[in-house]
Parts: sequence; structure tokens; C-alpha cells
Amino acid sequence: MHNPTAHRRVQKILLIVSAIIIVGVLVTGLGLWRTYHNGLKAVGGAGTTSVAIEQGSTVHDIALSLKDKGLIRSVTVFKYYARFHDMSSYLQAGTYEISPAQGVPEIVAQLTGGKVVTTLVTILPGQRLDQIRRALIDQGFPKDEVDAALEPSQYESSPLFVGKPKGANLEGYLYPDSYQRTATTTVKTIIDQSLAEMQKHLTTDITNGFKTQGLTTYQGITVASVVTKEVTNQADRTKAAQVFLSRLKIGMPLGSDVTAYYGSVLAGQGKDVTYDTPYNTRIHTGLPPTPISNVDTSALAAVAHPATTDWLFFVTGDDGTTYFSKTAAEHEALAAKYCHKLCQE
Repeated sequence: MHNPTAHRRVQKILLIVSAIIIVGVLVTGLGLWRTYHNGLKAVGGAGTTSVAIEQGSTVHDIALSLKDKGLIRSVTVFKYYARFHDMSSYLQAGTYEISPAQGVPEIVAQLTGGKVVTTLVTILPGQRLDQIRRALIDQGFPKDEVDAALEPSQYESSPLFVGKPKGANLEGYLYPDSYQRTATTTVKTIIDQSLAEMQKHLTTDITNGFKTQGLTTYQGITVASVVTKEVTNQADRTKAAQVFLSRLKIGMPLGSDVTAYYGSVLAGQGKDVTYDTPYNTRIHTGLPPTPISNVDTSALAAVAHPATTDWLFFVTGDDGTTYFSKTAAEHEALAAKYCHKLCQE
């Protein structure tokens, strides 16, 4: 027998339960919404923290790293935000400076925009290859990776090295400049960039200029390295190049102290102008066997387009001025007058 009162009671109970469930869902949803939006907010604080994201890192890996460094409130919220906005696959490797004052949306925008922090790896002009190697190691690159990157055999097929004696190292070829480095930059990348810069500066004008002077490209770089080490004042480099080229043409020793120093230093003898090595152009005629340092544009241009003078001597005075002369007697007089401290070194 149908009982209307009981039926109404069941309906009432069902309505109450439904209402409770709906309220529960709404409360839970509101709580989750608040949790999510609170998780998007900045942790708060001043300054920045470096975060290195390695190649191949997942969204979870990145979120954990940020959480560990106190830069986000929630790993889950970060992951959900990145995935919901379809940015997971656009997070880029690199080193970033992130502030705790940034919220998740700002951090994700920074990571997807690739706004990485870079440091500069500087190869100074006039450096020997062993000095560049040491500088790279001192800047944090692993020694074995530096040595592998400097191994010359891997570059032999490059047009840059046409005319370079087989087996000769990279002396003279690493162009002096500052190169950007991020967390994922390898030393091989730096070397490749430096060699590419050298290739860029060995223009047709420069190489044709070398040919006009009777030099191969390798010989031109070698003379440019001597000019680089002998004369710091770029305005005088064309004149110094002319002196060395004139000496070469008449079979006169270059008489360069810096070539002698190069050989003696590599032999472990310190800077000794009297030490006999193939690089000592006070003793031996012709060019040193290899370049003695890296070179820049002004030195290359000076050798390709030397001054049109007939000087055969020069001396750099203690004041940094280079004095040129035609005869040994004039040279000795200028050295006695202007070069006291430097000429005693």
C-alpha cells in the first residue's frame, strides 16, 4: 500500500543529501580555487636566485627545483598552470635569475621566453694558446673538455685552416672577443664561435693583402701575431709590419724580442731573449715556426696593408711611444734616449 507520508520523507532526505553534496562540492571547489590562486602568488621577498635548468628537464623537475629554492608555493600548482596554458613544452634550458617577488605566471613567462642569464667568456688579445687554455679552465670549464675542444685535428677540414701545417695547434686562430655563456654552453661552443670570428675577419681583402706581401695566410697571421705583441699602439702597427716585412725581404733577422720570449717561455726558461729556440728571431732568420699569440683586426690589416716607408728598426720607449729609424746607429741612439726601463727587462 502506497504511503504518501513515507514517500515525502524519502524525497526530503534525498533533497537534503543532494544539497549537502552540492554544498560540499561547492566548498571543495572554492577551496581548490583558493588554493590554486594562492599557489600562483609570489612567495615574497627581495633579491634574485639563480636557477639552472638542464636540457631535457621535465615540468616536474623544474617545479621541484623552483620549490626547493623557495621561489614557488606549490609544485602541483606550477605544473597545472604550465600545462593548462599549454606552456609545458616551451620551458627552455638555461640559467635564470628569478625573484621570489615573481608569481608563477611571471616565472613561466620568463622560462618560456628564454630570458636566460649569460656570463661573458673573454679571450683577450695578444694571448698565447696556453694562456687561453688556462683562462678557460679558470672560468669553470672542465680541463679534459678544454683540451678536447682545442684538439686541432677536428678542425682540419675548415677553410679557415687552409695552409696551416698539418698537426699545428690553434695558436693564432682564436679571435679575441667576449662570448656569451649560459648554463648549457660548452667550451667547444666558445671555441667554435671564436674560430668563426677569426674566419669572418680573414676577409678577401686581408688574404689578398697577404699575397701581395708574398705571404700565405698562415704566414700573414704569424707576422700579425708578432706585430700584436710588439706594438700596442694600433696607429703604429702598419709601420711595425712594414719593418718586419722589409727585413724578411732582404733576409735580415726579424730581431724580435717577443718571439724569443715565446720560445723560451714554452721551453720553461722564463722570458730569456738569449735562449736558443726556433722562435728566437734574434738568432734565426725568417719567420717563427708558428704564430706567437692570437691577433685582432688591426694587426691583420697592418700586415695586409703595411705602411710605405723604408724603416728597418723600431723601439718602444718607456712612455709607450714607438720610435722608428733606418739605421742601426739611429736605432741605438733612440733606444738610449727613450728606452731605459723597458730595454732592461
